[in-house]
Amino acid sequence: MTNYEPPKFYSCDCFRTDNIFLHDYRLHVRFVSEEQFRLDYQPVLQSLGCITEQQFDEVLEKISEEVDRRRRLSVTSAERTAAIRDSYQPLHPHVYKLQSFFAPKFKDIVEYCRTPNATEKGLLELLEEEAAPRVYRLPVFQKRFCDDLLEELEHFERSAAPKGRPNSMNHYGVLLNELGFDEGFMTPLREQYLLPLTSLLYPDCGGRCLDSHKAFVVKYDLHEDLELSYHSDNSEVTLNVSLGKEFTQGNLYFGDMRQVPLSETECSEVTHHVTEGLLHRGQQMHGALPIASGQRWNLIVWMRASQVRNRLCPMCNRKPSLVEGQGFAEGFTKESQPDVWCVLT
Repeated sequence: MTNYEPPKFYSCDCFRTDNIFLHDYRLHVRFVSEEQFRLDYQPVLQSLGCITEQQFDEVLEKISEEVDRRRRLSVTSAERTAAIRDSYQPLHPHVYKLQSFFAPKFKDIVEYCRTPNATEKGLLELLEEEAAPRVYRLPVFQKRFCDDLLEELEHFERSAAPKGRPNSMNHYGVLLNELGFDEGFMTPLREQYLLPLTSLLYPDCGGRCLDSHKAFVVKYDLHEDLELSYHSDNSEVTLNVSLGKEFTQGNLYFGDMRQVPLSETECSEVTHHVTEGLLHRGQQMHGALPIASGQRWNLIVWMRASQVRNRLCPMCNRKPSLVEGQGFAEGFTKESQPDVWCVLT
C-alpha cells in the first residue's frame, strides 16, 4: 500500500498585487503599475484627502514597501521561524499542544457533530445563538487557557525573537505558525474539532473539505490598532475567539457577502465575550469597532478548502495563478484532491 502524501500548498500571484490596504485612507487597492494605479484610484484618493503630489508619492512609497514585504514573505517567514525555534524559550510550553482546554459545552457540541445522525438542525439547537446571518456564537476555551495563552504571547512579545505582523490590516499580533503552534495545536483543532461543525454549518462553501489554515492572534490597544475596517477574509470559514483581556466597546459587525454592495447591506453588531468564538463564512464582510479602553486579543483561524479556491481565488476572483509558498501558503493546490477530502470521517 502506498503511503499517503499530503498535498503541497501554493499562493495565488495576486497576493503581490491585490488587496493592499491603505490605512490612512481605509481603502483596499490593486497595484500593477503606477499608470494603472493613477487611472484606477487617483480620483478616489483625492476625494479622501490625498490631494497633493507629495501625498500621492507617500502612498506609492507605502505600496512599494508592502509589495516588497509580500514578495519576500516566504523567505523572511522561514527565517523568523528558524530564529524563534533556536532562541525563544516558551513561558508555558503546555499551551503549544492541544489538550483539555475546551469549554464543556464546546466538547458536547463537537461530540454531537461526530455522531452518524448529526444534522444541521440538531447542531443549531445546541449553539448559543445565530449572532448575525450565518454567524454562530459558541463557547470554545476555558478561561484559564486563555489567560495562559495570553501570558505566553506577551512573553514572546517582550523577547528579542523576530516577529512578523499577521496581515496588512493588523500591525500588532502574532503569527502562530512561526511560533510553533501549527502541528500540535492548530492542525488538530481544525481537523478533529472544527471540521465536524463546519461540515454541518457550511457545506456550501467548503466546510466539509477544509484542508489548510492560517492562524494568528491580533491585538487592539488604545495606543496601537484600535479597530479593524470592513473587509472579508482570505478563507472559506473563519473562527474568531476572544482571548481577553479587559476592554470596553469594540464590538464586531457583520454585513452580507462581499459580492453585495455596501449600499444594499444592513450590518449586524455583535458583542464578543472572552472565551467565546464566532464562526462565519470567510467571504462575509465584517469589521471591528474601536475599543474605548483596555486591551483586546483575538485568536483568528482562517480555514481554507483547496477544492473551492482552486477554481476561483477569493481575493482576485480569477483562476489562481500559483506561486511557491511556505507551509500551507494560501491553501491552493495544483490539482483537485480526491473526494475523500470533502468527506467527514
